[in-house]
Amino acid sequence: MTSVKRRSLLALAAAVSFAAAVGAQAQYPAKPVTIIVPFPPGGGTDTGTRLLAQKLSERWGQPVVVENKPGAAGAIGAELVSRAKNDGYTLLMGNVGTQSVNPSLYKLNYNPDTAFAPITLVAHLPLVMLVNPAVPAKTAKEMIALAAAKPGSITCSNSGSGGAPHLAAAIFENEAKLQIVHVPYKGGGPAIADLIAGHVQLSFATVLESSSNIQAGKLRALAVTGLQRSPVLPDVPTLAEGTLPGFDAASWIALFAPAGTPREIVDKVTADVRHVLANGDLREKLVQQGAVPEAEGPVALQKLIDRDRARYAKVIKDKNIAAN
Repeated sequence: MTSVKRRSLLALAAAVSFAAAVGAQAQYPAKPVTIIVPFPPGGGTDTGTRLLAQKLSERWGQPVVVENKPGAAGAIGAELVSRAKNDGYTLLMGNVGTQSVNPSLYKLNYNPDTAFAPITLVAHLPLVMLVNPAVPAKTAKEMIALAAAKPGSITCSNSGSGGAPHLAAAIFENEAKLQIVHVPYKGGGPAIADLIAGHVQLSFATVLESSSNIQAGKLRALAVTGLQRSPVLPDVPTLAEGTLPGFDAASWIALFAPAGTPREIVDKVTADVRHVLANGDLREKLVQQGAVPEAEGPVALQKLIDRDRARYAKVIKDKNIAAN
């Protein structure tokens, strides 16, 4: 075969490959898309995913199915996606716990650095410090005083050992010099349910998953864990406001695909998430529930993952936090 023919065949192959990629982007999705939520229904990750899925389904003209695959602080669902076909039809709604915390807590059956293709951040999820209304503390300072008076008497539920709510509670415990009993659950929904039932006294949870219960009077919000107050809870101060200066802890949710998913599909999903967040009522619905929508792309998302992984690895080591 002459060099001219070889170059012609290579050029033809490249053109066919490019056309196929463009075609895949234009046709995607041609069938239902599944988003795996690696937590039980009712938590902040699940709630945000279902709101987004509805809007993507409308935009794509295809069903977007949300499946809950809880267990091992999200590792079971994440592993399922890591082994899925990389065609864009199985996605993961991960969060700070699955992507930045779990590598420091679990011996995972996949490499979180190479198993996924980051797609886009969907929203930041500020946390709020909550108590059952029967608890006499009306402020964060009063809660600190109550816990300090009887070390080990306050129980604090969380969505799972090593998750963002647990780590926020651990940082709070450390900075306030308290002794709190941490009670892990398999997801934010069960953790909140037991707080409402009075089985535990304290919890840290996303504003997204707790705002409706706060407004209904089933829970009392003492403080927000970010550096700024939540628009949904404007009367609730931050912990940094005069209680624990500089306190900052939050969660986030983001979409991932199995590694090797065509870049054209990743780019399309990113663009469509941005579109549905910028148009219609999705942004308003998320904000009303306490989320801060922000559709950053793959590069910014990876930087966020890396930053939080280094930050929380130190907390886990310093507090000797272990998996359930």
